[in-house]
Amino acid sequence: MSDRTPAIGIIGGSGLYHIEGLERPEELVVETPFGRPSDSLVSGWLEGRQLYFLPRHARGHRLLPSELNHRANIFALRSLNVRWILSVGAVGSLQEKYRPRDIVLPSQFFDRTSRRSEWTFFGDGIVAHVDFSDPVSAPLRTIIAQEASNLRYTVHNGGTYVNMDGPAFSTRAESEFHRKMGFDIVGMTNLPEAKLAREAEISLASINFVTDYDCWKIEDEPVTAQTVVGHLAANAATARMILPKVIEKIPREANWPEHRVLDFALVTDRKLWPEATVKKLEIILKRFL
Repeated sequence: MSDRTPAIGIIGGSGLYHIEGLERPEELVVETPFGRPSDSLVSGWLEGRQLYFLPRHARGHRLLPSELNHRANIFALRSLNVRWILSVGAVGSLQEKYRPRDIVLPSQFFDRTSRRSEWTFFGDGIVAHVDFSDPVSAPLRTIIAQEASNLRYTVHNGGTYVNMDGPAFSTRAESEFHRKMGFDIVGMTNLPEAKLAREAEISLASINFVTDYDCWKIEDEPVTAQTVVGHLAANAATARMILPKVIEKIPREANWPEHRVLDFALVTDRKLWPEATVKKLEIILKRFL
């Protein structure tokens, strides 16, 4: 197989700290212009595809959501020719129909964070405004939904993920507000990954496993770390069952709309691009140089 075949990245969330069955595994320390990723990456082959795995919170779960260097994480994957990302995470349910251990594949995000300036690669003389109306790859979601259904897991294809800062869980007032706004699940990490993946021309889909009902469900105990941990092991086992099936179906050519989104996003005249910024972003901008 040609080494030029685009690779697949997996960002592992709470409970998923390694991928089983990788052939020829190798640990990589990757430096980026934005600092170091959450942890070293593990490269390997699965279902005949080059794969790079990154534990979002570092091995042993050592990083808060607010401590994650999302730019370094996504840039590191892009530098390794990753053009598809499967972002795995744990979320709280805001609606009765999403039960603990269900899988939700959000189609939309809503930003309730305070860190948006850190969630772009651009600036320093180069302006880009990417199309983010549909922030998640629909074809990639479809593949995941089909493979999860084939394995008889309960999967919900679509919905809105509201992204909060954390690390504390929601107050009951916040949880009720999110429900009344019609949001479906709540988490702390997936939105910045989706924004940065779009800028890096990577196709991304989020695979979210429900661990709790947040704190809106009065008849249930409010969410605690102990509640969440109780479901993480089962959810991680489910992810390990689904991922090889999904990887097998991902195309070998990066020719989806997300892979050329910068064609219509770069607004700064090429003649005005600062040399230092071009050098920093060369991995992303190289087809324009």
